[in-house]
Amino acid sequence: MTPELQQHLLAGLRDGSIVPYLGPGVLADVRNAASGAPIPADSDSLILAMNDGKPMAPKLMYEFPRAAMNVELKRGRTTVTRFLNRTYGETAWTRGAVHDWLKSISPPYVIDINRDTQLQDSYAGVPHNLVVGIARIGGTDFRYKVWRWDGQAYARAEAVDPALPILFKPMGTPRPEGVYIASDADYVDFITELMGGFSIPPEIKTLRQGKRYLLMGLRLNRDTERMVLADMIYAAAEPSGWAFIAAPTDKERRFCRKVGLEIIEGDVFEFIGAAVAA
Repeated sequence: MTPELQQHLLAGLRDGSIVPYLGPGVLADVRNAASGAPIPADSDSLILAMNDGKPMAPKLMYEFPRAAMNVELKRGRTTVTRFLNRTYGETAWTRGAVHDWLKSISPPYVIDINRDTQLQDSYAGVPHNLVVGIARIGGTDFRYKVWRWDGQAYARAEAVDPALPILFKPMGTPRPEGVYIASDADYVDFITELMGGFSIPPEIKTLRQGKRYLLMGLRLNRDTERMVLADMIYAAAEPSGWAFIAAPTDKERRFCRKVGLEIIEGDVFEFIGAAVAA
């Protein structure tokens, strides 16, 4: 990466013309505060954590939504929700360097496909919007909930306030309410409505026009992540942005060309100047 590109990205993140899009890799340095174990964030680690550290059948190890669907069918949807609440809402984790860095520059709009609360903690000192993805819920045509943080607590809101920072967590969070997109059935419902325009608030549809995106900590080998990404960045500028991907595969290169993302062959920790312990 050239110094000129680095400064361009930093300036765009600060002024909102470039939107951070966070994947599991941004949590690579986060550890359990008591045991020192890494936070389960990517597909394999989530499956192992959900199954008491034991691998599941090979066809279920392919992707977390598939494994979560299996658990849901056998033990109920609440079992998956309890696991995610326990993992992300009831366990103490160390702070991640990326989230401390984001706190220091305060982008006005962030998309985070992780289910932890570190992004929310980064914005705890300022009022903000929180948009959370939902699925398979009756009584509404929409697949999101909007919350407003006033500096002390979250309260439900009818609409997004564009004057405040916007944290979009499409896959859910335990705070203020444990709601998640996790199983195959959740993803099918959420992505179907995302393609139809019902999973994104109208204020964000307006805000996102002409934006560029910086993908951090996200590999693009899985169809699920690619489908969510393609619709989340709809109406982006051309080209649509950049993706930190160390040693990208041919599949990732093809997809990035298709959606207009330039690959930066490195990781976000190099970009922010932080080291990650093995």
